[in-house]
Amino acid sequence: MSASLGIATRSLQNVRRLPSAFVPALLMPIFQVVAFSGTYAGVTQIPGFPTDRSVNWYLPMAVTMGASFAGLGTGFSMIRDLQTGFYDRLRMAPTSRRQLLLGPYIAAWVRACIAVVLVSIFGFALGARPVGNGLGTFSLFIAGIGMATIGTGWGLGLAYRFRDMRAAAIMQLTLFLGLFLTDAQTPIPLMDGWLSYVARWNPLTHVLDVARIGFIDGISGRDFLIGMLIMVAISAGAWLFALTGLVRLDD
Repeated sequence: MSASLGIATRSLQNVRRLPSAFVPALLMPIFQVVAFSGTYAGVTQIPGFPTDRSVNWYLPMAVTMGASFAGLGTGFSMIRDLQTGFYDRLRMAPTSRRQLLLGPYIAAWVRACIAVVLVSIFGFALGARPVGNGLGTFSLFIAGIGMATIGTGWGLGLAYRFRDMRAAAIMQLTLFLGLFLTDAQTPIPLMDGWLSYVARWNPLTHVLDVARIGFIDGISGRDFLIGMLIMVAISAGAWLFALTGLVRLDD
């Protein structure tokens, strides 16, 4: 466990040493919650829209994206460590591969919590208010940690396989496609065309339900449970993807 904590500490220290690798990923979700909740404020007037506060709809989406970037950030750092040869020296240490993998996860969870807090502050300043089911910001932290876990596994798995900046491009592209091909912008019943079909079958749509349940009426406990199960399943798959990629480095 000490090896994992050491790796996580180094990763978090790199945020202070290289803020350019962390700050833009934090500013993006803040910009989104400010821009979308203001630009699309009139969307609440559409019959059937589930809230009278546009920021209540867009804040959970921005939080999940910020947490996802926190996870992918470990992938970017891994690419740099692989290219400089630092990670090759780290793999020669007398510790298990799972310990090497756990360190970036711990760092991503800490960074995700920072993102959730800061984005939520802006959201509440813009008028976001929890509904009366008692979940409130707790739902944001659950979804944030889950998306950070998914992003970390996906980012590390790609970094281990490509070992260069090609992986970074794939990480970002798949993240944007995965989140924006959901009901990120508007509820599925209000969509037309192919996007409604894609969003309905996109598993990340259910993850957004987990984030939104504290801010939107009409999301049931069943929806929350489905979202949690999907998040756990994808997280496990991403962990396996990262672990097999790490094992391939030894081949």
